[in-house]
Amino acid sequence: MMLRVRKKAFFALSIVLALPALILIYLSLDHEAGKVSMNPVRVDRQIMNFKTRESQLAVKLKQVQEENQNLRKQLSVSQNQLVNIHNSLTAQGHNNSLILSNLDAAKLGSNSKLINCDNLDPEVPKCEMIHIAIVCAGHSAVRDVVTLIKSILFYRKHPLHFHFLSDPVAENTLKILFETWNLPEVEHSFYSTDTLKPDISWIPNKHYSGIFGLMKLTLPKALPTGLEKVIVLDTDITFATDIAELWKKFRKFQSKQAVGLVENQSDWYLGKLWKNHRPWPAIGRGFNTGVILLHLKLLRSLDWNQMWRSVAEKELMTMLSTSLADQDIFNAVLKQNNHLLYHLPCQWNVQLSDNTNSEQCYMDVSDLKIIHWNSPKKLKVKNKNVEFFRNLYLTFLEYDGNLLRRELFSCSGIKSNDVQDKLKAINEDDECYDFRREHVLVHRSHVFYIDYKYEPVTDDVTLVAQLSMDRLQMLETICKHWSGPISLSLYMSDGEAQQFLRYAQGSDVLMSRKNIGYHVVYKEGQFYPVNYLRNIAKKQVKTPYMFLSDIDFLPMYGLYNYMKKAVGMMDMHTKKQALVVPAFETQRYRLKFPKSKAELLSMLDMGTLFTFRYHVWAKGHAPTNYAKWRTATTPYKIKWEPDFEPYVVAKTEVPDYDQRFVGFGWNKVSHIMELDTLGYEFTVLPKAFMIHMPHAPSFDIAKFRSSAIYRRCLKILKGEFQRDLSRKYGVKALKYLSVDN
Repeated sequence: MMLRVRKKAFFALSIVLALPALILIYLSLDHEAGKVSMNPVRVDRQIMNFKTRESQLAVKLKQVQEENQNLRKQLSVSQNQLVNIHNSLTAQGHNNSLILSNLDAAKLGSNSKLINCDNLDPEVPKCEMIHIAIVCAGHSAVRDVVTLIKSILFYRKHPLHFHFLSDPVAENTLKILFETWNLPEVEHSFYSTDTLKPDISWIPNKHYSGIFGLMKLTLPKALPTGLEKVIVLDTDITFATDIAELWKKFRKFQSKQAVGLVENQSDWYLGKLWKNHRPWPAIGRGFNTGVILLHLKLLRSLDWNQMWRSVAEKELMTMLSTSLADQDIFNAVLKQNNHLLYHLPCQWNVQLSDNTNSEQCYMDVSDLKIIHWNSPKKLKVKNKNVEFFRNLYLTFLEYDGNLLRRELFSCSGIKSNDVQDKLKAINEDDECYDFRREHVLVHRSHVFYIDYKYEPVTDDVTLVAQLSMDRLQMLETICKHWSGPISLSLYMSDGEAQQFLRYAQGSDVLMSRKNIGYHVVYKEGQFYPVNYLRNIAKKQVKTPYMFLSDIDFLPMYGLYNYMKKAVGMMDMHTKKQALVVPAFETQRYRLKFPKSKAELLSMLDMGTLFTFRYHVWAKGHAPTNYAKWRTATTPYKIKWEPDFEPYVVAKTEVPDYDQRFVGFGWNKVSHIMELDTLGYEFTVLPKAFMIHMPHAPSFDIAKFRSSAIYRRCLKILKGEFQRDLSRKYGVKALKYLSVDN
């Protein structure tokens, strides 16, 4: 009705505004006619008539101006009424099609275009915190959450606070991820699912999400009482717009509305999918809970926990179990309490499940807000536009998360970025600036990237190593040589991490092992952060002891069991000891690996094997005393010497590697030096060995050999490390100051 009033007013205004132009045209024509006749009498009459008409025209113009003002007022009132009607209807939960119907939009004509009333909503204040709740449990769910977070961060313009209902696995991984990501204006909190399980464990659930699929029911109880509203998201969500646009929808809630949902886009709740299909009760098609707006304050005042429990208990008497987890219970509650429901437009949850009608939600890419991969088939689901959706998802999947660290704006009360402050403090004129910058960098890290499940045994030992994409082929071979737990840091880009995941999932050898912790450290900077990688892998070790190795070495067959026995016999839990594993190397890519010490000695004599780096860096392993090892049958002690860098077994709590050493040079030497400072004894194992396999020289070795600045800076870093060691440990470290730099 209001649009018709507005149209009539516009038509009247057009006619009135045209009057002055018509009058001027008339006067112009009359003036031209006057030029033809030069009769003085007629001229005088024309002048008199002109003055009369001028006076009449002035009066008419004044009337037109007054009418124009009145019409402007009417149009303003009509527009305000239109906006009020839109807000009233949307507050009642009606979608855009219903609004259009109520405005009798069909009478506007096929060429008419309705104003996008969403754009009339006031913007979210610049520094208003947007709260997001996500249930996340297990290694796979964390990977999905990271992609979801990337899509949110890509579009966002406001501070965010993520609230995670998580199990210990997800909490550990996400904490480290956020700590190393250093995202500006992003906060996070964790709430243990273990404490919430008693509230929902009594509900039988057939859905593949298990007990975690019911956790969203507990959010009003689990989240802080001071938190009034929150956006709740499933892990299989991809954003295609700024999340603040969704946050604005809370303003349209009426006083009794507390749950904002998008209508379900399949026929599940209509009960027509198959014969004898009997779904839980729902309003019409029901509503999907992949995206929820929860007014927590109102739900708490209504005793939400008791409300959903009573409904669930009643329905379970006949339904026996849930099929769609929390979604069934939410729908049953809203069926009985429809005043709680706010109906979100369907673009805010475009559901790509089987038998979906989601294609009716959008006419153009710009219509998309949120894509929901709510089919067990995920990216393989059937949809005519699935290629576009898949490409959008893959874009965020492989997007460089470091780019999302960009500073957006400054809001009071938000802490500054410590890493950025440290970087600013470095002298850019220092020729070793790049090295010092690498020391400060915190690399975004995703620990336990793939499923890990292992319970340590007595005197257990974990192999620790690090690698980049070009050493990936070593993994399967190492697994055949070492049956015990492994902790690996993988230095990769976001795209390479996905390649690794596909490689691992396609390997029967790797997938059969659940005792390998893969920790992805994302690429950033110019150098290979070898000691940073070692520390990440070291910190995730779950056993009391660890074997500090490198990815290019193959341990002898049976070394894991031999080490466990050696650790127990050497009484390492009470002594500061580092057990040395003698290192050898071969120049042959195809090697018949020795099955015993006797075979190794034979190959050593034949020139098939050599002591490690004997021809280029002999002093790195000379203290091992290979001559003595040949005939040794019992462990023997050795003394530290300058540049000693053996591969050792030690307690998990030994100091971290010094991260100022990146790329090539002194990365292991510095660590062994600190162990010696702490009084660790070095003991060589008589029946243990490892063999280095050949490979192309690394990029960092090439830089060391070709760059004089690289070598100078390494020498400077050595001296600084030795001085720092003496300041840290006092007299015990003075002897290292005399070591040749």
